Amino acid sequence: MSSLRSLLLCVFLLVAPIPWVFGQSLPVPPLTGPVIDQVGTLSAEVRGELERELWALKREKGSEVVVLIVPSTQPEEIEQFSIRVVDTWKVGRQGVDDGALLLVALNDRRVRIEVGRGLEGDIPDVKAFRIIDELIVPHFRQGDVSGGILAGVKALDGLIRGVDLPPPGSGTNGPNGLYVFVTIFGFVVGVVVETILGLLLGAGVGGLITFLLAFFLLSTGWAIALGILVVVLVLMLHGVRPTTGSGGYGGNGRYGGRGGGWNTGGSFGAGSFGGGGSFSGGGSSGRW
Repeated sequence: MSSLRSLLLCVFLLVAPIPWVFGQSLPVPPLTGPVIDQVGTLSAEVRGELERELWALKREKGSEVVVLIVPSTQPEEIEQFSIRVVDTWKVGRQGVDDGALLLVALNDRRVRIEVGRGLEGDIPDVKAFRIIDELIVPHFRQGDVSGGILAGVKALDGLIRGVDLPPPGSGTNGPNGLYVFVTIFGFVVGVVVETILGLLLGAGVGGLITFLLAFFLLSTGWAIALGILVVVLVLMLHGVRPTTGSGGYGGNGRYGGRGGGWNTGGSFGAGSFGGGGSFSGGGSSGRW
């Protein structure tokens, strides 16, 4: 009997980790700007060049292109992880859907371009594949990752600049419109709850409502930032000042710490990427 129990225990210990090992999906990183390099493969000079070009595209055309470099997307295929990323970030303007993602998984030797709904007619799958196959992959095969990414971004930039899109500021992903509505709605809810249940509960409920609305309508980064903003506003309504803390909100006037997708850097308008763009799986993948 003890032998049987020992055998069953051994089988359990061998089998139990399998769902965790094979079912654990790579978390989507926060959207902190137009270039996110989780491998550290880009030099400061190349990263700066990419960011300047992508901020200029956003400023002059309104479109958003984001570069994401990860070690691997496993256990998911790059197509599955890519669509999770754009669904979370919502790159591009809401209603215009003019976002794009250039995703590189270095250890997998895979690359993908994900194209927003509004750009699918002008950057169809075949054009996305040609950018990968003719411009990006040849650099990658020579060990020149930076050169491949630069070539891909410049090609996407050129194609998007030739598209007839609404001018920058159109759509609902500017600092006005939907952002303002979500913030005001959450603040009003917080004030109402505060009068009934108290200050801390009011601030917490207002922040939570704002976070949930922004999460589903905007992006994760905006959800974090606006949720914290509403908590601060409700507290300040009664003269309570939040204290400074690591990664929290405080005296420097920046909210959300390092974890959110609210990018306080950059030179354009609201200073952030991700505003409500939608994707339907358009684009192409490649390997080297």
